[in-house]
Amino acid sequence: MPRQSGKLMRQRIEQAIADLTALNGRPPTNREIGTAVGVNSTGHIEYHLRCMREEGIISHEPRKSRGITLLRQVDAVAPPPTSVRVPLLGLIAAGVPFEANEQVDEYIDLTEGFPTGADIFALRVKGTSMIDDHIDNGDIVLVRRQSYADNGDTVVALLSSNTSDRGEATLKRFYREKGGVIRLQPRNPEVQPILVDADKLAIQGKVVAVLRQI
Repeated sequence: MPRQSGKLMRQRIEQAIADLTALNGRPPTNREIGTAVGVNSTGHIEYHLRCMREEGIISHEPRKSRGITLLRQVDAVAPPPTSVRVPLLGLIAAGVPFEANEQVDEYIDLTEGFPTGADIFALRVKGTSMIDDHIDNGDIVLVRRQSYADNGDTVVALLSSNTSDRGEATLKRFYREKGGVIRLQPRNPEVQPILVDADKLAIQGKVVAVLRQI
């Protein structure tokens, strides 16, 4: 049984060497290997490295902190993707504007590749006025907080309202027209654009990604 246990540990160490080398672009130290396999004693790791050198699995220069080289091909196991939490601030109308909601309803977890950061928040889409931009009812949009927009940007716009102190929010494409008028353009031929004076509108953010609901 001890021999079998030692063999399994050396297999784990071999895999850890491959994974850490691929991840960091350099061989791991004994301590890094120990952390990866759950062993605190660097002396214990050194013992197994010596056995692996004698078995022809690695070349190892003990006087170098990163003097380990695998002598056979071992496929590295990719680490799990990093997850980042983004606040989901409720619904955004892709249709008729409705009262803005700034309360955090819940959070969503995003993996690498999506825009993240303190200025990123998420909204769930209600309505189909942006369907031609592949933003459908129930989808989630990631929004970067900013108070400006360029023509053609898809934005979260807050409109002044006589019925709400917080205003009404909508998701549309942004265009400047003559005379200080802003056109909030839907992407659905069945929905009419919204024309509003620039001083009656505030940009809350720009859409930077869409999470489709399948």
